[in-house]
Amino acid sequence: MGGFLMTGMLVAILAMIGAMVCNIPALSLAVSAMFILLMSGMILYQTSEIIHGGETNYIRATVSLFVSLYNLFLSLLQILGIFSGRD
Repeated sequence: MGGFLMTGMLVAILAMIGAMVCNIPALSLAVSAMFILLMSGMILYQTSEIIHGGETNYIRATVSLFVSLYNLFLSLLQILGIFSGRD
């Protein structure tokens, strides 16, 4: 699952750069949805690593979970901002 998430993150970052350069709202929405799915998968993967003993540095595990939750929250806010109708 780790390789799938890493590949997905690379594709999402490239799509994010494309959305910033081309300024297409639909692409921005797709990137936000992609980040929501990837961050949800990342949270599941990181939690599984912590529980099953794959992660022994608990400070790094806590920070990575926090960053995943933060990115998930930002992506949700961006989608809600797009659907709010205000510019």
